[in-house]
Amino acid sequence: MIESLRELLHRRDLLFMVAWRDIRVKYKESVMGLLWAVLMPVVIVSAGMLVKFAFAMLSGRAVHVLDVMGVAVKSVPYAFVVASIRFGTMCLITNQDLVTKIYLPRLVFPFAAVLSQLFDFGIASTVVGIALACGGVGVSAQLLWLPLLVLLLVLLATGLAVLLSSITLFMRDVRFVVEAILTVAIFFTPVFYSPAQFGARATVLLLNPLSPILEALAATVVEHRAPSLPWLAYSAVWAVGLFVGAIVRFRRVEPLFAENI
Repeated sequence: MIESLRELLHRRDLLFMVAWRDIRVKYKESVMGLLWAVLMPVVIVSAGMLVKFAFAMLSGRAVHVLDVMGVAVKSVPYAFVVASIRFGTMCLITNQDLVTKIYLPRLVFPFAAVLSQLFDFGIASTVVGIALACGGVGVSAQLLWLPLLVLLLVLLATGLAVLLSSITLFMRDVRFVVEAILTVAIFFTPVFYSPAQFGARATVLLLNPLSPILEALAATVVEHRAPSLPWLAYSAVWAVGLFVGAIVRFRRVEPLFAENI
């Protein structure tokens, strides 16, 4: 694995070039341009607000500004992971000419897929940051957790992109399964709600490795409190393990790519 990452670092100019190509292709003929980067988070936040208001009407509890801010903070990283999985799953197939005809580290493609989504993530995060400032959410020392949380988010997204890209190349139906899962995944991920609302059942929701990271982001950014360290460690083990395991598996099957694409 170390050798793969070293080779990728050595060819980082190629990685950035492929990622930039993906970004340009995505926005070249887009009427809205870079606004597409914030469209998905806006849609998720809007849906989350409807869910919040529906729960409020049923329970008789008012919806607080912090509730909406929490949904906004969690929607951006969730949209980033979903987009990374969606584009990463198909990256080898969409780049089949390069995969079969040119020698280059094939890990470039799933990594570039995630890197191009980081571009959108940065734009959307800036917009949410401005919204939080306008909404009166201040800053605290807890924001020092952000680099670690973003790193875990990227490792998790990259591991999934690498793993699914290598599987989809051999089993094309996997992409349909992935799309089906992504369609309903938001209902099993605490974006619209907090696991604390479910009492003893919160543990089941937090078993999703993405959930503790999202909850940690909401806690540190909106509530200005430290994240739950045991659950954060749980997500870290998943993120690092998936990242390492996906790369090892990718390199093992890479010699078979050309004849199966």
